[in-house]
Amino acid sequence: MAKIHKIRHRIKSVGKIQQITKAMERVAASKMRRAQAAALRSRPYSHTAREILAQLFVLTDPEAHPLFAQRPINRRLLVLFSSDRGLAGAYTSNVGRVLLQEIARAKDDAGGVPRIIVVGRKGAQICARLERGGGIEVAGAYTDWPTEPTAATVQPIVDTVTGEFTSCAVDAVFMIYTDFVSGLRQVATVQQLLPIDPEQVRRREAEIREVLREAKFEPTPAAVLSYMVPRLLAVQLYQSSLEAIASEQSMRMVAMKNASDNAHDLLEDLKLTYNSARQATITQELAEISVGVESIS
Repeated sequence: MAKIHKIRHRIKSVGKIQQITKAMERVAASKMRRAQAAALRSRPYSHTAREILAQLFVLTDPEAHPLFAQRPINRRLLVLFSSDRGLAGAYTSNVGRVLLQEIARAKDDAGGVPRIIVVGRKGAQICARLERGGGIEVAGAYTDWPTEPTAATVQPIVDTVTGEFTSCAVDAVFMIYTDFVSGLRQVATVQQLLPIDPEQVRRREAEIREVLREAKFEPTPAAVLSYMVPRLLAVQLYQSSLEAIASEQSMRMVAMKNASDNAHDLLEDLKLTYNSARQATITQELAEISVGVESIS
């Protein structure tokens, strides 16, 4: 009898967990649809901004703007986009693994300790452990990141990135985020933000010069660059944030669906075990009654 009560209690517990995971799945699905729409809506603009940066790099003197400076990479700045909450499957572990790879690559290439700007509480916890070990330096941490960020949200990161690069505190800036490919596929990605990768530009240099061979800058190239380049970089950071949020919500929805399915399977097994135990108890009671009747008669 005690075993039956224990199984019944566990059935109730698993049922309540299933209700919670189903509710979280619905919430994540709703957030994922909004985040996916935002990421897809701004993606063409982000790609165009990257093209414009490449064109400006080709058409102007690299020394015309400090953010175009090309120098040996002795120290890197990594901008990590993670999450503030868990229960998102392998989301945090994926970006954490890429972060460790980039830290190892930075030390192998130049020997310098990389600096980190981290977005999200989970990433901040990882970076805090690494900083205590002396593996990195945290230049900034942003928690409670909104699920619907704006250009103003990423502006403090843009200011830090441009300040670190122009002051020569770092020689290159890379973004680490999860690229939203589809609802079932998200890829942890590293993308170079600064400086403009000359190898990628040179492959299209002839095409860019042909298309924009008569381009003119008003009032001066330096004035145009000082206004446009920081804003174009902000677009890249903003898009990375949107991609990361869409990926996080998608992975959380899938994780909660898997948890709900597992809870359903566990409930079925527990109900079968409960019915078997209950039937065995009834059979034993009937046998005891029969024995008692025979002994009386």
